[in-house]
Amino acid sequence: MNFWTHVSRIILKGRFIILVLIAAATYFLASQMQYMRFSYTEANLLPENHKINIEYNHFLDLFGEEGNLIIIATQDSTIFTPKKFNAWNSLSKKFDSFPEVDFTIAVGDIKKLKKNTEKQRFDVEPIYNKAPETVEDVLKIKHELFDNLPFFDNFLYNKKSGTIRTVIYLKKDIVNTAARKDFVFNTLNPIISQFEKENNIDIRVSGMPYIRTMNAQNIIDEIGLFVGLALGVTALIFFFFFRSIRATAITLLVVSIGVIWAFGFIGLFRYEITVLMALIPPLIIVIGVPNAIFLINKYQQEIKKHGNQAKSLQRVITKIGNATLMTNVTTASGFATFIFTKSQLLREFGTIASINILAIFILALLIIPIMYSFMPLPKEKHLKHLERKWIEYIVKWMESIVRNHRISVYAITLVLIIVSIIGVYKIRVSGSIIEDMPKGKQFFKDIVFFEEEFGGIMPLEIIIDTKKDKGVMKLSTLKRMNKLDETINEIPQLSKSISVLNLVKYSKQAFYGGNPKYYQLPTNQEKNWILSYTKNSSSNTNLLNNFVDSTGRYARITTFMKDIGTDKMEIIENRLNQKIAKEFPKDKYNVTMTGKALVFLKGTNYLINNLIISLSLAIILIALFMAFMFRSFRMILISLIPNILPLLITAGIMGYIGVPIKPSTILVFSIAFGISVDDTIHFLAKYRQELKENNWRIKQSVYNALRETGVSMFYTSIVLFFGFLVFTISSFGGTKALGGLVSITLLFAMVSNLLLLPSLLLSLEKNIANKKVFKEPTLDILIDEDEK
Repeated sequence: MNFWTHVSRIILKGRFIILVLIAAATYFLASQMQYMRFSYTEANLLPENHKINIEYNHFLDLFGEEGNLIIIATQDSTIFTPKKFNAWNSLSKKFDSFPEVDFTIAVGDIKKLKKNTEKQRFDVEPIYNKAPETVEDVLKIKHELFDNLPFFDNFLYNKKSGTIRTVIYLKKDIVNTAARKDFVFNTLNPIISQFEKENNIDIRVSGMPYIRTMNAQNIIDEIGLFVGLALGVTALIFFFFFRSIRATAITLLVVSIGVIWAFGFIGLFRYEITVLMALIPPLIIVIGVPNAIFLINKYQQEIKKHGNQAKSLQRVITKIGNATLMTNVTTASGFATFIFTKSQLLREFGTIASINILAIFILALLIIPIMYSFMPLPKEKHLKHLERKWIEYIVKWMESIVRNHRISVYAITLVLIIVSIIGVYKIRVSGSIIEDMPKGKQFFKDIVFFEEEFGGIMPLEIIIDTKKDKGVMKLSTLKRMNKLDETINEIPQLSKSISVLNLVKYSKQAFYGGNPKYYQLPTNQEKNWILSYTKNSSSNTNLLNNFVDSTGRYARITTFMKDIGTDKMEIIENRLNQKIAKEFPKDKYNVTMTGKALVFLKGTNYLINNLIISLSLAIILIALFMAFMFRSFRMILISLIPNILPLLITAGIMGYIGVPIKPSTILVFSIAFGISVDDTIHFLAKYRQELKENNWRIKQSVYNALRETGVSMFYTSIVLFFGFLVFTISSFGGTKALGGLVSITLLFAMVSNLLLLPSLLLSLEKNIANKKVFKEPTLDILIDEDEK
């Protein structure tokens, strides 16, 4: 007895037990959904033991979490009136009272250093003692701040535009936890909204904790949207093809259970929901529907042929089971190759995706025949789609192209290859934390605002190891840091830096009576006087406590980057490294650049290299499947060409229209290749069967295979095209590009498999028509027609 015949009997005889087991598994996985967690940090694209990560973790050990600043700002000139000015400073104090906040710094909190000659120390006093009551009072404070305190320039104000801002330092231990989300949504946003309403002032909000929180919420909102749209679109297309509410309902049942399983597995594995992981549930819908198309289409074909329901259901499982299994295995393999990368983000995505692709196959194979076994035979109107004229016309057109215009097919293919290769050379690589964020959302517009006003919001950290305790405060070290600081200030993509230099320069200004022209590094002689005053001072500003470690060995320079890609970042990095090499001898200093933004940018390049390896591995793996199924080297080559061509065309399109290679778009190739090869397997499986039935006559076998599989391939490709097109409505740039590019790739793959593949078989496969060369496969993909 054939294996699949045995499987069909188990499924149909044990249908009640199987349904109970599916229900139990669904209940269990639904219970695991409570353990799903949403990511509260940026995706780390690098492995833990990577040099960049080691340097970043060393920085965290020295100075703690860097991304704990939430910044609010306003560019409203009416803020410099007594009522609104006092309300702004009260707002800062209000935030300061919450347990999630470490401290806040606003204009009202500014304290200036004042020289105390009698006690030879610096005292700290506020820039004003009582709340201003008149406009003149406020303008006097503004003049003091903007003209006499360069220490706070680009930190609490922008002198040119008059923008002022408040900095909220969250407690570092809550930055990467759910408490951050609660603070933003339950405390920060309501208070700011109320303030805006009461004072008629527009407030801008940003900072990495805020951006990450708002972005994560957007991901959560879009998961439900994508699942709903994917179900709706695929169901609509399915009904259009089959014109059967029954068939549509069964398909929706299968994919709905598949979605529950997808969420359940994410919870079971305790993985975080990221932008990438959020794609899996709708992805399962889009991939699951083609399984239903092949199974239901075959069932209806069998019913139309002989009208015996039991025989039809058995043949659905025995004839389609193996082919569908292989297509799902190859699709799952395309995703499973991500597991072999060193990126945790991709490993998790690959694991969940591959498991659920196999799970949706099992669900379809079990549920569809079982559900039909309880139902009456399909009516004649449900079978009319099998004889639809427009589908016959499309199939005849494809057959005519393959029969009469193969030279044109090859010529067009060659032109597409050449044009695509030119396009590939135009592709740029991009890695940015905020590039894929929803540009229509207010928090993204606020990011742009802060870039224009203050030079950026993504921290770039430079760590200077003096290799000696208290080495930071040596004047020689400070002068070297100042040279590096000058270079940072010359780079338009970076903001003015913050470091111990600011405090030292401010100390000299205070030593000379607060005259802003003395805001500079002291000379050797001045240094001794100023340091003696500093040592006698009882307090220091809270602002720069974290810019020198407790031993005085390590100094930290913080600057903020604009939204730049990897290409510009490399130029900036090289420029800074040249300055570092010039100013900091390696025998005396060890200087490293780090920060979340740099880690992400470096991770992008690393990820691209890993994904190229992953795609290569997917091609090799699927080639091995082909070898296992068909046992012919020539068949492997011929089957890969129509599937690699669409990838090349898509890469060329990306180059021409300016879509960069980044973590989201690089996934297109592995996903599309894993799915598009399914059509090849179905076609070649039928082709091999036809060869045996037609006494190894190539032409007849190719045309028969095209007629037989063309309809199902067309149906599934259309479903996949529109299913992935759903992702283009996303507010995330990466998800939008992923959906559009996969749709385009699969459309090209359909045309390639229906025109180029049979053309190649007719032109190049004459030797394969020999039984000695085209050996019996290790595994039968399709069961012969006469088998029972």
